[in-house]
Amino acid sequence: MPVSSLFSFGVNLIHRGGRARPLQSIYRMELRFGLFLFVALIPVIFAQDISHGSIVVDGTMTVAQTDDNFVCATIDWWPHDKCDYGQCPWHYTSVTNLNLSHPFLAKAVQAFNNLRIRVGGSLQDRVLYDVGNLESPCHPFEKMKDGLFGFSKGCLHMERWDELNRFFTETGVMVTFGLNALHGRHNIKRSLWGGDWDSSNAQEFLKYTISKGYNIDSWEFGNELSGHGSRVLDVMSHHMYNLGAGVDPKLISKILNPDHLNKASYTFGNLTHVIRRHGPWSSAWVGESGGAFNSGGSHVSNTFVNSFWYLDQLGMSSKYHTKVYCRQTLIGGNYGLLNATTFVPNPDYYSALLWHRLMGKVVLSVESDASPFLRSYAHCSKGRAGVTLLVINLSNQTNFVMNVQNSINLKLAVNEQNISRGGFTHTLKKTFSWVGTKASNEALFREEYHLTPKDGYLQSQTMVLNGIPLEFTDSGNIPSLDPVHVNLKSPISISPLSIAFILFPNFEAPACG
Repeated sequence: MPVSSLFSFGVNLIHRGGRARPLQSIYRMELRFGLFLFVALIPVIFAQDISHGSIVVDGTMTVAQTDDNFVCATIDWWPHDKCDYGQCPWHYTSVTNLNLSHPFLAKAVQAFNNLRIRVGGSLQDRVLYDVGNLESPCHPFEKMKDGLFGFSKGCLHMERWDELNRFFTETGVMVTFGLNALHGRHNIKRSLWGGDWDSSNAQEFLKYTISKGYNIDSWEFGNELSGHGSRVLDVMSHHMYNLGAGVDPKLISKILNPDHLNKASYTFGNLTHVIRRHGPWSSAWVGESGGAFNSGGSHVSNTFVNSFWYLDQLGMSSKYHTKVYCRQTLIGGNYGLLNATTFVPNPDYYSALLWHRLMGKVVLSVESDASPFLRSYAHCSKGRAGVTLLVINLSNQTNFVMNVQNSINLKLAVNEQNISRGGFTHTLKKTFSWVGTKASNEALFREEYHLTPKDGYLQSQTMVLNGIPLEFTDSGNIPSLDPVHVNLKSPISISPLSIAFILFPNFEAPACG
């Protein structure tokens, strides 16, 4: 059975590279001691319990690998009059009218130093390309009662495509473009479409793109399609909105509920299994994920609390061999990384940027004796030696004080017990967060990036890094994301309802090379 026929939640088919391949017919479906520094900077808004424990990182083997450009964001086609729950949060952020000359936009993208952007979304299967011998009229999207998702067909003029590619080139974007896979097909009933795909308009568009020398990394065939697929596909892409509707009053409680977050593992695990069984030549992407569907949750998706869900999804999906994770959206809706009108970064923007800069593509195994409210993920550090640990504290009252241990040392300590059970070296290794196999008198430090909401308000739209609010500089630049350096021998303190990236530059991890 072809891989693409197995998913009812919607799978996108992606081809890497600049030339098209044949695709069969498919059908539509839907300080030194960081503890004292950090605590002094955070308002105490509730009584805290203290829980001591250990986190063990196994750096001896690779659990999974992501692409170098794992972090991805989307630019969607939704026009300004796309509304949900009485709100119209898209403004002018469509592929067709986003202000590409806004200085905040360029700087936000350039900060990633090669951000992957997926151009696509629900309306991509209604887009005509104004090129070649197009027989149908090429007009902007308009509200249409009987149209797909309530809109008519739309148009991408080649002048706009040129503008987009200039922006992509100037900001170092890696592009994934979603093609219209319903052109020429007819709607049978509800979400069922039939007939043959008319590829002529897409072919003319591809020819134009190639003639202009535009570098498109990958082409996505349709949005949330399933049916019979071809064996030439490089990627199986699925969409994740595991928080439910954007209007759900329980969004925050879902985000902070470890049991609810864990449910996503079944989706990731099932897709991994299917790919291994039916299409091991392909890889898994999350092509679109905004947490809450229908434009996201107002005053939730664009606030600090959403980063608990977002970073947990990045960590979890990585463990299940997801190569790319595209956030819905870069800008637009309530779930944009950037504010749709001011272009100022929302908290999740900084979460994405820190992940992109700190977490390398090699995923490592992590074990912890803490409660489920402390979630931890580890990767080889990006572009440098060592290991970076991501820890997420979902508890509103527990301060976790954790020792981070290297599994190599634990195995070594077991062997050393037979030689010197009460030895000084063994005692140190049992007590402190050693990351190498040998004790040293040299002062060693780790880097810590603690993320909290401004004024302790979970729904703040300002993220705080190590006690400093993250805001544009006077010259309009992205602020520097500087760590605090903490003595390696001290335990890690993770305050209630906070997130931290911890970088261990001296962590001995053979899997990291």
